[in-house]
This record gives sequence, C-alpha cells and structure tokens, in this order.
Amino acid sequence: MITRYAQRNLTWVDLVNPSAAEVREVMTEFDLDPLIAQELLIPSFKPKVERRGEAIYLILHFPAMRIMGTRPEQEIDFVIGKHFLITTRYENVDPLHSFAKAFEVNTVLGRGGATHGGHLFIEMARSLYEALGDECSGVHRTLQAIEEQIFRGDERGMVVELSHVGRTIHDFREALLPHEEMLESFESVSTRFFGAEFGYYVRQLTGTYQRLERGLTHLRDSLTELRETNNSLLTTKQNDTMKVFTVLAFLFLPLSFIAGLFGMNTQNNPIAGHPLDFWIIAAGMAVLGISCIFYFKHKGWL
Repeated sequence: MITRYAQRNLTWVDLVNPSAAEVREVMTEFDLDPLIAQELLIPSFKPKVERRGEAIYLILHFPAMRIMGTRPEQEIDFVIGKHFLITTRYENVDPLHSFAKAFEVNTVLGRGGATHGGHLFIEMARSLYEALGDECSGVHRTLQAIEEQIFRGDERGMVVELSHVGRTIHDFREALLPHEEMLESFESVSTRFFGAEFGYYVRQLTGTYQRLERGLTHLRDSLTELRETNNSLLTTKQNDTMKVFTVLAFLFLPLSFIAGLFGMNTQNNPIAGHPLDFWIIAAGMAVLGISCIFYFKHKGWL
C-alpha cells in the first residue's frame, strides 16, 4: 500500500508492505538508485546509513510491545531527499500513523515547518522517540503497581510479572542499541548533503534519543532493585516456613520415641497393664510437648 502526503514543495510517501510495482513507481518518480529500490522490497535485519545518488538511505529498528509470535521490533526504512521523504515499513507502526494525522492537520492549517526531507525526517524520528518515551512511562507505572503488590505480600505472584517487564525492557534496549551509532553516521552524511547547519538538528534528535536511553537505564535499575527486594522477601518467607517445619519435626521426635518405647512388645513394662496406662503415657507426652513448645518460644524459634 502506498500513501502520499504533500506539504508545500515537500512530498512524503509512505509504503506499507510495498509490491514490486509500487517500488518501481516510486523509484521512477524520485530517481532512486536501483539498489535502494531492491532493499525496500524485503525487511533488513541490520541498521544502515548510506548515501546513494541524491538521497540518503537509513534503516532503523524501533522497539514494539511484544505480541506472542512476533518480533519485538519494527523496521522503518527512510529514503531522504531534498524535496521528498519515503518511509517503508512492513507492519503497522502506531506512532507513525499518529504522526501522519498530525502532518495532515498541519498541512491544512499551514503550519508545516519542514523545508526539506531532512527536516521532515527529524520531526518524524523525534515523534517516534517521544512515543517510545510514553511507552516507557507505562512500564514505569507497571513497576510501581508491582512494587505495591510486593509489599502487600504477593511476592510469589510478582515473580512472573517482573520477568515480563524485564523482557520488555530488554527488548527495548536491544532494539535501540544501534541508534546512537546510526545517528552519528547520519550526522556525518547529512551535513554534507544538506549543509553544515543541519548538524544542529541531528544533534537535537540525538539528545532526544539519549534521554530515552537514560529513561530505559533507570527502568532497568528499578527493575533490578525490585527483583532483589522480591527475592529477599521470598527467601525470608521460605526460611520462616522451613523453621516452623523444623521445630515441629523436633517437637514430635521425643513424642515418637516415647510412643515407640511403650509400644514395644515386651514382657516387663512398668506401666503396661496399669488401669490408667494409656492416660499416663498420653499425659506424659502432653507435658513433654507443652514443655518443648514453651522452650522454643523462649528461645524465639516459634
């Protein structure tokens, strides 16, 4: 599918799962290098920045909320020219859809500030990073909710929740890891293409990315602290449970010994045969058990 947007003398073409015919149409219209056109047809697994002819080709992968059976990242290919911007994606990218709506509104109101494809790319990439920042804020709220549940006593149930959040943060960091290097390379290429003053806008975009990266680092640190706290509370509870079972086992040991002793089939037993033999043995065991309980409480074991 191909969608076109126009703002003054600037054209944005958005391709979603493009067919060969659509790519040929765009290649002919904007005089693209055939190698770029060929790469637009299939997803790429590695980021890239290169200049080919009168266009800059940039591949970036953005993290996405994981859905079972899908990759945790979404690829967007950017072909940036002086009077055009071409984006190619292979699945729906919600932040890009939101940017398209805002772009159309600004076009109608005459508020478009982009003067060439490089400026439009900067606005679009900043919008994508800010959308990721909003998702990170959602992860932060999830961690706060998990923290409340931990201190309400649901440590065991939060083990799985912490693992899910950890996987999300890991996917975000892995997808964004190459971006700083790609932005540095893009600054070098784009300043020769659009002029030295364009480097200022690229550095602004790099700053937006670095704030996002710092936010992810903070989330990772918070997750680590919560996981350690949860594990400590779980260990304390398990130790308390084991202590109770150990004390109970020790409590019943002498009682079992007495029961076994008087249960032996012997001819001479000082109590066996007495009219109250059962009650004497039971009372002795009760006194011994109660004495052990008071002793354990005095020692702080119960």
